[in-house]
Amino acid sequence: MLEARPETPEAAAIAVLDRFMAALNAGDQPAMAATLHFPHYRLTQGRLQIWQRPEDYTLDGFRSRAGEGWARSAWDFRTVVGAGPEKVHLDVQFTRYRADGSVLGRFRSLWVVACLDGRWGAQLRSSFAA
Repeated sequence: MLEARPETPEAAAIAVLDRFMAALNAGDQPAMAATLHFPHYRLTQGRLQIWQRPEDYTLDGFRSRAGEGWARSAWDFRTVVGAGPEKVHLDVQFTRYRADGSVLGRFRSLWVVACLDGRWGAQLRSSFAA
């Protein structure tokens, strides 16, 4: 299914990140996976993780990485560092929170959001988060 194209690639990329965070915080695994392209790649702690299919990218897997007591996450900033018609690179930072609002951690990441087959989605990221 083709999605309506926003005015700019930058706006499309930010919209993908907005949908990803909303789905993550809602615990909506299908909606979260719908914001990603597969295979999806994540480089962290010297290891490249690859999820081949949407069903491989699970909320349980995220929760095991998020830290004890994770309740929600929020973007601190999302800065476009490069953009072309079909791909956007973003320097981002997010914070993970416990239910009481205390901070579990803040993490910088690089995200690459691409338009493949008419659909914008996150293709890969490099993160300092566990």
